[in-house]
Amino acid sequence: MSSFATLTNPVTLVTGASSGIGAEIAREAARRGHRVILTARRTDRIEALAAEIGALAAIPADLAAPGGVAGLVAELARRAIEVDILVNNAGFGQQGSVATIPSGLQTGQIDLNVRALTELTVALLPGIVARGAGGVLNLASIAAFQAGPNVAVYFATKAYVLSFSEALHEEVKAAGVHVTALCPGPTRSEFADVAHLDTTAAFRSASLVADPAAVARAGLDGLEHNRAVVVPGLANRFAAFGTRLVPRALSRRIAGNMQKQPPRS
Repeated sequence: MSSFATLTNPVTLVTGASSGIGAEIAREAARRGHRVILTARRTDRIEALAAEIGALAAIPADLAAPGGVAGLVAELARRAIEVDILVNNAGFGQQGSVATIPSGLQTGQIDLNVRALTELTVALLPGIVARGAGGVLNLASIAAFQAGPNVAVYFATKAYVLSFSEALHEEVKAAGVHVTALCPGPTRSEFADVAHLDTTAAFRSASLVADPAAVARAGLDGLEHNRAVVVPGLANRFAAFGTRLVPRALSRRIAGNMQKQPPRS
C-alpha cells in the first residue's frame, strides 16, 4: 500500500473553487472524506460552497495579483493548516489572436495559469514531501498537447502545466507523494463563457463537452492511483495523443480552425 493510501481525512486545498471543475473537485473531495479548503476571488461563491460541503475553510484570494499566493500561504500558516493535497485548478483563457487581445489579458493568463500555480506548489510541496504522503493535482488541458492558434497563450500555459507536472511526478514519487496532470477537453463551465470559447467549433458539439463532475472524479481517481497524466474521455484521449501521429503544421491548422469564432450572421 502506498503512503498516499494511508492518508485519513486529508486536508485538500482547491484553488479556483468558486465554479466549474474546481467546485466539482471540492464537492467530490468532500464526499471522499477530505477536509477541504476553498480559495478563489469570489468570497460569496466559496462561502456558499463551504456551507454546502462542510468545508474546513474558505479563504478569498486573488492568486494572479502580486502577493496573492504569499498572502494565502501566510493565512494557512496563521491558521496552522498543513495541506496534504494541493489542487491547482485556478486558471483562465481568452479567445482571439495575439495581436488583438489586450496585453493584460495575455500576461494575466501567465500570472495565474503558470506563475501562481508554480509559486503555490513551491510553497506547499516541501511540507508534503517531508511528511511522506499527499499529492498535487494540476489542471492542464488537452490544449497542452499542441499549439493553439486563436488561443495561443492559454494553450502555451497548459503545455507548461503538463510538462511541470510530469517532471514533479518523477521527482517526488519515491517519497510517496503523488502528482497528476488532469487534461480535460471542452467542459461545461463558466470558463468557456469567460474565454469566449462557448461558440467555437470545439464547444459546439454537445457530445464532446464533458460534465465537470465526471472530470473531477477522473482527476481525483488519477491522483489516488498516481497516474502522471489523466485525459478524461475516449475522444479527448484520441485528440490528445493523436497529435503525435500527424504533422505539427496540420495539427496547428486544425486546432486554429476549431478555436475560431463562427462568422456573424
